[in-house]
Amino acid sequence: MSAIQGLTTLIHSGIHNLIGQIGPQYDPLFYDVMVYIFGTIMFAVFLLAVISFYMRRKGLGGGSAKEQWIKELDKYFVNEQIGLIPDELHHW
Repeated sequence: MSAIQGLTTLIHSGIHNLIGQIGPQYDPLFYDVMVYIFGTIMFAVFLLAVISFYMRRKGLGGGSAKEQWIKELDKYFVNEQIGLIPDELHHW
């Protein structure tokens, strides 16, 4: 029971500290640091999105290796008639 009480006290003090930043215990540095951290995270997410979009479009070597592999695999499936509706030549 004391673990739950300790956890409740910890959460309460954390919330009290955050709410206290708005009132008499205002610390401008707290908000500056929070804005910088949030901005840095948002910039990192944006940068990763741009990089992933570029990698999806161009790939590492100009032509996406994944798309080339899929084209070759599709060509093989068509030649071997794998995954198609059975015809007169193949009786599954």
